[in-house]
This record gives sequence, structure tokens and C-alpha cells, in this order.
Amino acid sequence: MWNVLLSFSGLVALIQLLFLPFFPESPPYLLLQKEDKAGCLKAMKQLWGEGNYHTEFDDLMKEKAVTKGTKIMNVLEVLRERSVYPQLCTMLLLLLSLQLCGLKIFQTANLQESIIPYVSLGVSISELISIIFCSSIIERLGRKVLLRGGYWMMGSLLAAITVTLSLQDWYFWMPYCSLALIILFTVVFAIGP
Repeated sequence: MWNVLLSFSGLVALIQLLFLPFFPESPPYLLLQKEDKAGCLKAMKQLWGEGNYHTEFDDLMKEKAVTKGTKIMNVLEVLRERSVYPQLCTMLLLLLSLQLCGLKIFQTANLQESIIPYVSLGVSISELISIIFCSSIIERLGRKVLLRGGYWMMGSLLAAITVTLSLQDWYFWMPYCSLALIILFTVVFAIGP
């Protein structure tokens, strides 16, 4: 029943994709990153209803003033910072453990047992590279663009994976198509959602 479970995650992604355009950007993102005061207040009203949000807005302005002199670190600088090692180790352990969940789909795609660990390692490395890439482009493109594009791509890839898994007995090369689509799905998930 793994195919039902896989399609369920696609359904959840589709629901999120449909409702995403109706939600505003995060007020802190609008104020601190985009420097859009009017957009920040509008987003607060849309998220929390009518009211007086001057206290929250003032807190964000204070945070902006505090972080004004703070240099935003790039990925390599973050990796060199020892204070974030516990968080990085936790994330790496999470990413590596998530890869164990994909072994069943690799077996279903009729891949040889001997290459499945290498394929899983390749997916892990692809996901890690995607996350590093995403952290460098998220501020330029914005979260909504990455989420919207990511969900559309993930939905399309899930449909293609379903087709390739259904046709794997007809064509000898179809398991490799399934594998490529699974790796691409992981990359898109890491960059977007």
C-alpha cells in the first residue's frame, strides 16, 4: 500500500499549493528583509484580523535596528561557526535517517539490492546540496516562489513516478527513470517545501 501513502502526500501538497496564494508573506520577512512597512502592517491585519499592532510592529522595528549592523552569514560562514554545530549535527542525522525511508521504493523499482545503499547515499548528497543551494537563493526569490514552484514540481514528479513504476515491467530502462525522478523529487523538496 505504499503507493496510496505516496499519493496521500501528493494530495496534501496539492491542498497546500491551492491555499498558498491566499496567505500573505510573513510580517517579519516583509519588514526585515524586504523593508516594506506598509506590507508588514497589511500582512499583520490579514493574519490576525483588525486591531492595533503597533506593539508588535515596534518590536520588529527594534529587531531591525539591532540586526542592522549584523552581517548576514553565507553558507560557508555558517559551516565554520562552531556554535551551530549541534544544530547542524541534528539536521544531518535527520536527513540521513529520512533516507532509510526510501529504501522500499527503490526495491519496488526493481533496482538491484547491491546498488540500493549507493543510490540512497546519492539521494542524501543531492538533498544536502539542494538545501545549501536553497539557503543561498531564498532571500532573492522569496519563500512563496520556492514553495509554489516546489509544490507544482513535486506534484508533477509524483505523477511521473506513478507512471514509471506502473510501466517498469514493460521496459527494462523504466526503473532507472523511476530512480532519476525520485532523486529529482528529493532535490525539489529540499529546495522548495
